[in-house]
Amino acid sequence: MFEQQLTLMSEGQIWGNDQEAQLEVIKKYGSKAAITDLAILTGAYVCEDTTRNIKEDNSLSGRVGWQWTRSDDRYGDVLDVSCTGDKNIKFICYRAGVIRPVLQSSNIFSLIVPNRVRGYNETEEVEYGEYPQNAVEKNMQQQLGSEYISGNLCKTGRNYTFDSRKYDDYSNGFLGITYDEYEYAGKKYIRVQANSCYGGNEFQLSNEEKYKNGDYVWIEVQPVKWLIDDRTGLLISKKGLLSGIRFLERESKYNGDFDTTEMKMYLDEHMSKDLFQTASLNLSQKPKPQKIKNPYGFDFGQVSEEEIIKGAIESNVPVFLHGPSSEGKSARVKQIDPTCEIVYLRNATPESLNGKSVYNAETGEMIDIEPTWLKKLRTKCETEPDRLHILFFDEITNALPSIQGSAFNIVLDKEVNGTWKLPENARIVAAGNEMKDSLAANKLAEPLFNRFAHVYIKTTTESWLKWASENNIHPAIYCYIAYKNGTTLRSKYDGEKPNADPRKWEMASKMLYATKNPEMLRALVGEEITKEFVAFCKQQVITLEDVINRNYTKESLEQLNVAEKSATIIGLSAVGIEHLEEVRDFAYFLGKEFGATFDTLWAHGEEERLEMIAELKLQNKQGGVKK
Repeated sequence: MFEQQLTLMSEGQIWGNDQEAQLEVIKKYGSKAAITDLAILTGAYVCEDTTRNIKEDNSLSGRVGWQWTRSDDRYGDVLDVSCTGDKNIKFICYRAGVIRPVLQSSNIFSLIVPNRVRGYNETEEVEYGEYPQNAVEKNMQQQLGSEYISGNLCKTGRNYTFDSRKYDDYSNGFLGITYDEYEYAGKKYIRVQANSCYGGNEFQLSNEEKYKNGDYVWIEVQPVKWLIDDRTGLLISKKGLLSGIRFLERESKYNGDFDTTEMKMYLDEHMSKDLFQTASLNLSQKPKPQKIKNPYGFDFGQVSEEEIIKGAIESNVPVFLHGPSSEGKSARVKQIDPTCEIVYLRNATPESLNGKSVYNAETGEMIDIEPTWLKKLRTKCETEPDRLHILFFDEITNALPSIQGSAFNIVLDKEVNGTWKLPENARIVAAGNEMKDSLAANKLAEPLFNRFAHVYIKTTTESWLKWASENNIHPAIYCYIAYKNGTTLRSKYDGEKPNADPRKWEMASKMLYATKNPEMLRALVGEEITKEFVAFCKQQVITLEDVINRNYTKESLEQLNVAEKSATIIGLSAVGIEHLEEVRDFAYFLGKEFGATFDTLWAHGEEERLEMIAELKLQNKQGGVKK
């Protein structure tokens, strides 16, 4: 094993002076450095004026802050590199300075520099070690947040330690906070709580999203790029990586003895370990270049059904939506294109689908008349030529084989009756029921089946509950479905008695609001489910109002059985943000398992709510585990 010493650049190395020559690589690259989103989140001052960015990057990721050096100002404080790249002075107790580490080790230098690549302005650089750097995009923030709260993210066993002191705490020394590293879809991330020098004001990161102190942000762990200075054998980080570390206690005077500073202690005890915990080199031989793990630049993230549908539409690939009746197949299509042209193939005739020919007595010729749906589709496509418009063949499996055959020609050739071409910006989507789900369904002919991309729609309990909470579904129905864990969301259709399905429950909600009598529901979801629903509604529960107003006793809680506690939790999940903490505490008082159920139901998979729950956990509130 070999030592990997980290330090900071000196005054002479950055600008040159009587004792030390300016580094050649700094002459070429410049004294300024872009700073990472992690640096901003941990307290760095960032220059919002992008005209002062580093020259090779004019985006938000190229913004600069002021950097610490290891040189003193001769009067007890520290020299720093300002946002313009000039020499400046900062108090030793400040925390808003950026750490731009320098790696000095002849062994490491000789091993990794053969992997160098050409960089900006004839500089050369090399990747070595990994460190959290920039915030991921909004969609990935939401995805990671959802996976985190669900407990689906895997820890890698690695972590990173920063200073937990507030950005403006100049009096107290280092108090570490450690963040675990997680792996998702082949990449690594940490989840950091913002502690920036912006105080209560918003600030913007490189993903163009705005945050405030206290927000949690997902940061990707990325390879660190180092500028190579061959003359001295030094590697200088291209970016300022971190902030929030005090250089030295307020009462001290800095005389240039860097080895005795708090900053050097942090570099030795934490940053060096964090930077190189994934790096492994064999001193007996040069490292082999790593194989390209993703040579085609693919995105290997998980995709939803809706994303597959959109991808097929954008690619001009016909897509078929499978699923039982009431699963929302039509709703998904209308969500993508609210003005889609729908052709119900179950009721279609050859003429309504393909058009017809009529005899013109005056000319003695046959005239082809295109179908009405095609005229409407063409008008939409011509009116909005820059938009994609969907031709939606609904209930295609319920159509007669002859109608399916006509639809096949349209799907195959994008042509109607061999006469009229579909508009260039028209896209085809079809939907139908499986034979096992519909007594009227026919098997889809193999040639037609093979012309489609296929998506199998299945409404999950979680997705239905989220939809229900957003669409004013009666709270009694919402609580009942959640209480039954979705087992009564559907019941088997036999053609003789009413059965339950997502669409029926929407109808039931309307009837319940109008009549306030749950017995009415047997006409929609059947006798058995209605009976169970009525019994559920009669249970003794502690209401949301009871909890907020503390209208309960210890004895009344002890009398609740498991079913009543579960019903209580489901009702409490309707709480607003202003009473979240006290209601969540009550939920955990009923039992850890009930608290966990409350968290899941209240969050509904929404990023903002997931973050609130996670923040309460990190603060070691009820049911939480302190980070």
